Amino acid sequence: MITFFKLKFVDPLIEFIHDSKSIGIILLTCTVISLILSNIPGIGSVYGNFWNHTFNGLNEHHLHLAFLSLPNSPTLFVNDFLMAFFFFLAGMEIKRELMQGELSTTKKALLPLMAAIGGIIVPAILFTQFNKETQFMTGWAIPTATDIAFTLGIASLLGNRVPVTLKIFLTALAIIDDLGAIVVIALFYGGQIQIGYVLLCAFFILLLYLLNRNKARFGVFHWIIGFLLWYCMFNSGLHATVAGVIFAMMIPAKQLRELELKFHTPVYFFIMPVFALANTAISLSAVGFNDLHSTLSWGIIAGLCLGKPIGIVGASYFTVTRGYAALPTGISWSKMIGAGILAGIGFTMSIFISSLAFTVDLYADIAKVSVLIASAIAITVGYLWLKFKN
Repeated sequence: MITFFKLKFVDPLIEFIHDSKSIGIILLTCTVISLILSNIPGIGSVYGNFWNHTFNGLNEHHLHLAFLSLPNSPTLFVNDFLMAFFFFLAGMEIKRELMQGELSTTKKALLPLMAAIGGIIVPAILFTQFNKETQFMTGWAIPTATDIAFTLGIASLLGNRVPVTLKIFLTALAIIDDLGAIVVIALFYGGQIQIGYVLLCAFFILLLYLLNRNKARFGVFHWIIGFLLWYCMFNSGLHATVAGVIFAMMIPAKQLRELELKFHTPVYFFIMPVFALANTAISLSAVGFNDLHSTLSWGIIAGLCLGKPIGIVGASYFTVTRGYAALPTGISWSKMIGAGILAGIGFTMSIFISSLAFTVDLYADIAKVSVLIASAIAITVGYLWLKFKN
């Protein structure tokens, strides 16, 4: 018991697993509230306009004040600035796991790595089969993401039917999945590259590297450079949130746990709920049944509900049967199938990519609603599978 409470407050992974149920419930509640408010006559338009309102006299994408160029609407502020802190936390998790956690050795990392690769490639292939030669092809990355908070939240609801080793496997898989999503966003969902700002980004990254190399303690100076890095990244044509990951990689290793625990609560209990409210302000009357019967919708649903479990379990089976890795202790293939189904819960990253993939609001809304439908299916089927399938 003493060991458990000690780990609970010093190990970010244990802390996250412990809180995942609460995080999932809060995100689900915020999503439901946002959808309800968006579809109440009279209130819905006010609520939607609040999140999408652009400041008077300013252009569509940026706030111009002298030399400043910043997000100019609440949704852009959430997606471009606040979400940088989410990516900062994700980057610290990736770095810590690579250095001393579940991804620190080839033997530990190979199974979740192969599973994550399968869980990215197969959904993307399914989506492209539905949408090749259509205007929806830019959304190919939407069904490739796994929502770590929702996935572990549902797993936590099942108690000891889901072993801790399976939760750790899911966490490692989702972390690699996040890394894949970060690379995809950086390469495919930015804007026109501005070389001057890219060079400034490189300069600030070099400064952070030198501070880290000289073992300077993380402090105010780092934060100033981090903000300047974000600002330059925002204006560079690369997506601004990538700055959060790069910044995380420059954190001294000995301070990772401390900072992860410090950012855990504000990111998952404030930023993520606000993200859910801002990005699910969808008027369902604008998204008709025919829209949800489109190849875009079916590609996302098939990618998350079928592509994820097929890709994850298939890649894992190949890796294990070839003798490259072994199933974690206490995990059967039945439980691996359940984990693969739960990994079809896309939510955060899938919705985030939906907002980047389409400039047409209707297409983005169709994609987001499809992600919610697919995630609901994955939650229901995954929960029932793990609860009743022995």
